[in-house]
Amino acid sequence: MRAAPEAGSTRAAQYAFAAHIRDPLRAPAPPDVEPRRMAVYTELFFNNVSNLLAANFPVIRRLHDDTAWEARVRAFYRDHRARTPLFTEIAREFIRHLEARADAGAGDPPFLVELAHYEWSELALSLDEADVNAPGCDRAGDVLAGVPVLSPVARLLAYRWPVHRIGPDFIPDEPAPQPVLLLLVRDRDDEVRFIEIDALSAMLVERLGANRHRTGAGCIDDLLAELGRAGDPALLASGAAILNHLRTRDVILGTAVA
Repeated sequence: MRAAPEAGSTRAAQYAFAAHIRDPLRAPAPPDVEPRRMAVYTELFFNNVSNLLAANFPVIRRLHDDTAWEARVRAFYRDHRARTPLFTEIAREFIRHLEARADAGAGDPPFLVELAHYEWSELALSLDEADVNAPGCDRAGDVLAGVPVLSPVARLLAYRWPVHRIGPDFIPDEPAPQPVLLLLVRDRDDEVRFIEIDALSAMLVERLGANRHRTGAGCIDDLLAELGRAGDPALLASGAAILNHLRTRDVILGTAVA
């Protein structure tokens, strides 16, 4: 356990300053800081975090009126102990805070953690530095006869709640009857988009992510054999249609160059 700072020390002053900024209602302001200046610091710090979270989680922000949002941000600001000082990681810290509240039974909406993760995933994908135009990929290649190249900025996500539909006009009372499977992808125009997919598509995408040598047709054959449906004409056609659709959405970038 970290020792308390010695009274009257610089460290003690810093602790008091930070404690008041985090929780001005319960932690007294340092006596040697002018109240007006302290109020400016307190408001500035809080507003910076509030504005950043509102930008990173726009749907969650719209689900709260101003008073509720201030309370939400204040709880995070006051109670959470971040693992990093980086502003780019604040969104991930907010999710950890919501997870801790859920574990503690804080009474937040049951979909809130998943919604936050979904919104964070969009942000993370928009900031990912992976290059979709990297060499070694034939954009015109046949995705059935060749080895499909999965985009490095495509993410397969699974949720209990229909997070892609939640907003002020749709607040679900129950989880979806089946897992909600989404593909999040940043396309060649740097737009982040989501695609709602079925279980067959999700399993095929997972297989493509680990594949380095099998053709697209081979991956479909392997998956159907694993499912006990080897050679099923309808599923073979569905698998081929899935690969071609994923290509049009920049989930598959082309085929590997030999």
